[in-house]
Amino acid sequence: MLRVAVMLSLSLTLAGAIVALPDPIRPDPQSERPIAAVDSVFIEDLTWMEVRDALKSGQETVIVATGGVEQNGPYLVTGKHNVVLRGTTEAIARKLGGTLVAPIVPFVPEGDIDPPTQHMRYPGTISVSEATFEALLSDICASLKAHGFRRIVLIGDSGGNQAGLKAVADRLGKQWEGKCRVLFIPEYYDFSAVAKWLESQGIKQTPEGLHDDFGMTAQLLALEPQAARMNERLKAGKFRINAVDLAPAEKTIELGRRIIDLRADLTVQAIRKASKQ
Repeated sequence: MLRVAVMLSLSLTLAGAIVALPDPIRPDPQSERPIAAVDSVFIEDLTWMEVRDALKSGQETVIVATGGVEQNGPYLVTGKHNVVLRGTTEAIARKLGGTLVAPIVPFVPEGDIDPPTQHMRYPGTISVSEATFEALLSDICASLKAHGFRRIVLIGDSGGNQAGLKAVADRLGKQWEGKCRVLFIPEYYDFSAVAKWLESQGIKQTPEGLHDDFGMTAQLLALEPQAARMNERLKAGKFRINAVDLAPAEKTIELGRRIIDLRADLTVQAIRKASKQ
């Protein structure tokens, strides 16, 4: 069977001419979906038929979110931003309606590679140049536009992502004017609003000099407790951050869910406002 499959994928040389054999696994792009679609906003969790049919039903907005792989203090995983984005982007997409979420982009500028600067001074960090980052974003957006998305929303969960996101949105927005809107939404990264809200909840932090804080930890605990090393910290007596106790965990997790909801509301408002301009 393997030999037959390999031969079918090759070209035959007949009388000096190369004749390409037909691809045996090329379905008709218009073929009918044989099973019910699942309820997910994440493109990578959908089949191509489910994405196609979502577009046909009017879901023509897509979120392109950038996270990072970087040091986040002694307690949070290097993919902190990517974990948080799984929660915030789903909340944004469902609140906005008619929206899907592209695979989260984990590779962003984190500092110079050689010699290492910024986050690249810490093992586990992965960095790309600004040019690579913008080129990657541009190709992702072009792919989504080619499939029929008419509004692309760019957001970043890390400070180092913001300039590149804006540059790509400005460039593609002009290039695709009248065909596809490309919106950069800086309001998503408004952590001052989160800090102000936390203070209203009685959370007052004293920074410890770590790349970590109560708000980010609470979001991780709400989404994936192991990403904030909850059990290990409890065992070691380190279940606190910036002089704020994280116990009881149930209370912190609830605050984390409310932060995700707050960030989603702020972002949806900003998307709707930007879309009217």
